Amino acid sequence: MTPFGERVRSLRDARGVTLKQMATDLSISSAYLSALEHGKRGQPSPQLVRQICAYFGIIWDEAEELERLADLSHPRVTVDTSGLSARATELANLLSERIGDLDEDGIAAILAILDAVPPKKGTRRRAGMRRR
Repeated sequence: MTPFGERVRSLRDARGVTLKQMATDLSISSAYLSALEHGKRGQPSPQLVRQICAYFGIIWDEAEELERLADLSHPRVTVDTSGLSARATELANLLSERIGDLDEDGIAAILAILDAVPPKKGTRRRAGMRRR
């Protein structure tokens, strides 16, 4: 499941909307919506994210959060380490190899380390992070 899919599912559950009903209302297939929720499809289009926000009456900060989650929800990530150090390439490869072995505590620990690193200018913060 992706962060975006998890959030959409929680919105549906909280409002008592079935996957099939939401898909019908948004004029998309229930198979596509299910695949989005389960991380079997790539990132949703910005238009679909806006449709989902309108569907649930989400505005302002909540809508921005859903957009950030969509940006962070590509299930097949490519990491380009060209121009970075050998250690950076090692890190990317080890994470790729071992991410499936991490439990939630391990994931949380790695995210905490990354959250402490200020983003470079022009990049977006991870969803849920407080701005400094």
